[in-house]
Order: sequence, then C-alpha cells, then structure tokens
Amino acid sequence: MRFETWKLDIPGAVQAKLNIYLQDSYPGTLLIEKRPMVLVCPGGGYGHVSPREADPVALEFLAAGCQAAVLWYDIADQGVEFPQHLMEVAASVAYLREHADEFNIIADQILVAGFSAGGHLVASLGCFWHEDWLEKKMNMPKENYQPNGLILAYPVITAGEFAHRGSFENVMGSKAQAGDDATGLSGAELEAKLSLEHQVTDKVPPVFMWHTFEDGAVPLENSLLLATALRKAGVSLEYHVFPRGGHGYGLANKLTVMPSLKELDPQCEQWMSLCKNWIKYTYMN
Repeated sequence: MRFETWKLDIPGAVQAKLNIYLQDSYPGTLLIEKRPMVLVCPGGGYGHVSPREADPVALEFLAAGCQAAVLWYDIADQGVEFPQHLMEVAASVAYLREHADEFNIIADQILVAGFSAGGHLVASLGCFWHEDWLEKKMNMPKENYQPNGLILAYPVITAGEFAHRGSFENVMGSKAQAGDDATGLSGAELEAKLSLEHQVTDKVPPVFMWHTFEDGAVPLENSLLLATALRKAGVSLEYHVFPRGGHGYGLANKLTVMPSLKELDPQCEQWMSLCKNWIKYTYMN
C-alpha cells in the first residue's frame, strides 16, 4: 500500500490537498490489478472540512477493493467562493485520471463521493462537468475531469424551501450580491443555478444516494428532489432512505460519531455495505 499527497497547484487554491491511498499492483499474482477510484469530499457546510467523513470513509472504500482519495478542499474562511471548490474537485479527478497507470486506477471508473455540502460539491461536478464555462476555467478538455459515478450521503441540493442556507451563503460568498463572471450570472441567477434539482441532465453519471427521514439539518427533501430529477433525466440511481437517524453520520458507526450525538440508529450503518455492492455490480463485474 502507498500513501501520497498532492497539493493542488491550480489558480485560486490556498491550502487544498489530495490525500491518495493506493493498493499496489502485483502483476501475475492478482486477478485484479487496476481498480476503480473513489474520491471522497467531506462535508462541513463549505465552512470547514469534516475529518469524520474523510479518512475513515476512504479506508472503507480501500477495503472494498477500490483505490481511494480524500480532497481537503478550501473553505469560505480562506476567502474561497464559487467556482473554486468545483475547480478543485475537477482538478483532482483530472489528476487521478492523468496518473491512472501509475496509481493502478481504471481511468473510466473514477467515482466521487460527497457528504452533506460535500455532496452538493460532488453533485455540482456531476451536473456541470460538460458545460463550456467550466472547461474554459479549467483550461483542459472536459473529459479530463468527467466523473464516472456519484456517491451522495445526505447531500445539500436545493436552494429553495428546504435549503441548508449556510452552505449556499458560504459557497457563493460575495457573489451572492456581485454575481459571477465565469458563468455570467447575477447573484440570484447563480443561486438558482446552484439549486441542483433544476440542473440535472442525462450527462450526470450513475448515482448512489442515501439520507435519513429524520434529518433535521439537511431535510430529506433535498435528496428527494434530486432523485425525482434523476428519474426524469433517465439517470441510473440507487437510493436509500432510512426511517430514523440524524445528519452527519459519516459511516454511521462509533468510528465516525460526533461526541455530541447520543445515539446512532444501527440501521443506517448498512449504507456502506449497500454502496460497496453498488460499486461491485455497476463497475467491477
């Protein structure tokens, strides 16, 4: 096993880095030499990056037979606003694809996993990767950073009635008033664009998604609205709603529980097993 870190060298990056966990290849001794890659984007409302949804999650995907990485993207307190976070996850996908042979990655099986606001970031890449304005900002062919699958855990999606307002305030920053030059949108138009249930097309890759019915921070309607949009666009979706449980569960076990959280609903813990099976039957057959 190898561990590597890449400090993102793209315009606007402050402290962003990519931690990469790699299983070595042993030619002639293993049936599988190259593997899918799961790039993890933790949550934190675009105001911090949650460690509970970072390395512990990546190591679970590593144990499932994938390669894994964690993007520690820049946050609002570092003066970062849209589309910098999106450029950082796009650059990370491109970097992993560029080094696919070296890292023993299947180049067209790079999946991106996001939690809460990290789910919004990941879903944004899924919705916007093919758009010309992002290709211009990235200064590389859009196919370089095209994701091949999305894994969304209790994602922030909508800027409407059920919005997690803090995430949208942090991701837009000053552009909520000034507008955005890259897209040519006013502040109000940018907020509407970042309400992702309205941005789904058939270019979004296959999606695995889960949420809890009782989530009081990012209401279930966020993922329900996205699921409806994915259905209308004909995008493959596996979607699980657990009847009990809160927000920010990570792996939904004691390894990632918040100290302030008194109880975990054990039914939620199965999400990772379900996700591993989704990866197995969607990408590893």
